[in-house]
Amino acid sequence: MPDDTPGSSNPSDENEAEYQSLDFIRAKVEADNEAGAYGGRVQTRFPPEPNGFLHIGHAKSIYLNFGIADEYGGSCFLRFDDTNPETEDISYVAAIEEDLAWLGVKPSGPARFASDYFEQIYEWAESLIERGLAYVDDQDAETISEQRGGFGQPGIESPNRDQPAEEALGLFRQMRDGVFDDGSRVLRARIDMQADNMWLRDPVLYRIRRVPHHRTDDRWVIYPTYDWAHGQSDAIEGTTHSLCTLEFVDHRALYDWCLEQLELPHEKPNQNEFARLNITHTVLSKRVLRALVEGGHVGGWDDAQMPTIRGMRRRGYPASAIRAFVDRIGVAKTNSTVEVELLESFVRTELNASALRRMAVLKPLKLVITNWPDGQVVMVDAINNPEDSEAGTRQVPFTGELWIEQDDFMLDPPKKYFRLTPGREVRLRAGFFVTATEAITDDDGNVVEVRCTYDPETQGGQAPDGRKVKATMHWVSADHAVDATVHLYDRLFADSHPGADGADPLESLNPEAKESVSAKLEPALADVEPGQVVQFERLGYFAADLDDPKVFHRTVGLRDEWANIQKRKKN
Repeated sequence: MPDDTPGSSNPSDENEAEYQSLDFIRAKVEADNEAGAYGGRVQTRFPPEPNGFLHIGHAKSIYLNFGIADEYGGSCFLRFDDTNPETEDISYVAAIEEDLAWLGVKPSGPARFASDYFEQIYEWAESLIERGLAYVDDQDAETISEQRGGFGQPGIESPNRDQPAEEALGLFRQMRDGVFDDGSRVLRARIDMQADNMWLRDPVLYRIRRVPHHRTDDRWVIYPTYDWAHGQSDAIEGTTHSLCTLEFVDHRALYDWCLEQLELPHEKPNQNEFARLNITHTVLSKRVLRALVEGGHVGGWDDAQMPTIRGMRRRGYPASAIRAFVDRIGVAKTNSTVEVELLESFVRTELNASALRRMAVLKPLKLVITNWPDGQVVMVDAINNPEDSEAGTRQVPFTGELWIEQDDFMLDPPKKYFRLTPGREVRLRAGFFVTATEAITDDDGNVVEVRCTYDPETQGGQAPDGRKVKATMHWVSADHAVDATVHLYDRLFADSHPGADGADPLESLNPEAKESVSAKLEPALADVEPGQVVQFERLGYFAADLDDPKVFHRTVGLRDEWANIQKRKKN
């Protein structure tokens, strides 16, 4: 692994301070540029496999690859490493392209595909065979795996390892022509069966799979492995810096070996690894995410509980907040886990400045003003966003029957409860002062209606005599309320590190992760755009569903939990 110290490529002394301020990836790019590598050219790529949807972990790689290309006047391409037709689908290709556009990045040209290079990659494989660097093995996958041995254990050479080049070439061409059954032959590189790095113990380069490919249909029945196709695709495209997450550290020796076998008209790409993104109460494994979907634990890949880009978009996370979060956590060489509260703090900061304020009652309780003039409707002015002076105000209808939150009234309140209770006066946001006079209960003693009086001199929330109240409550006119379904979310996984110590992550699923309520909304919320995020006053930020504007998803609450975590750490 390269030296972890920024500037390890020996920058000149006068530039050392500048290198020290950069993360190690950017320091490497600058060192290469200073040394004249690649003619000062910088080219990166984002190489997803089209076998699933992007998640927040991919966002880190996306913004790193596209960000470096932008910062150094280079280019970054989207390339699909589509070498496994069994798990890939064209729908994933379209979804990934849409997610990139929503995240605000633009590839330097049309999307590229490893399958575009299948013919060239195949020819390079034949070249390996001709030079005695690859052979066809007819052992089954289990036997090949066992013969590789393990760390500290010797590998066992295949009986086919010393196969003459002519024989191997003929067999490989028969593999391509479909002569052999699926799984009956593979092409293996002839490297070193005793290498400490297990990836160099004669890795498989090609396997037979009669599965139609989403781009090449049935033209191929053999497909290159990821490790053989990935570096070769980088080389064909002219990638300079191949940025991968840490799980590919051990693959780098194989990446370099494969590239060293090619005669390229330019310098070979250089692989650098960085720590992947891990977040508390979150799982970013495609296998586990697929299990969540297929097991019916969520409503799909774009469910608002999912850490996919599509799920976060549905939940109301702004792309700008995701980028700010990724920039904040930076680029490191050591895996660590970031608190989900930090991500939410960036979302909250962004929405606090941009989201319009609206009133909504999630668990309605009827409030009847007994001295209100029959049929009277008063339009009161409410501020749209106190953080944005240009957002202005709106008019909200105030009537004699309102909806308030159930927990905003108590018959027998505890100490320091300042909301509505018999005999107490409170302020209704942008409306009037009201005093509770009576509570109507059902046969079980549950409060089903509260009656009160109002002071007509307090419109706008101020008393002419200067008296103060200790609580301000939100409300919705019963006659003008818009009905909606609101989904409230807790952590999808109850454990902060689901799947730790080898446990099944699904065992820590939170059975109370989602609650759906029938809410009453102020009239202005009847006209929200799909995906628009507003602040429900006193309750949090909520996004109108992308498909049904009468459904809202809680994006984040109002409480800054990240700030509380920081305070606890200091103490």
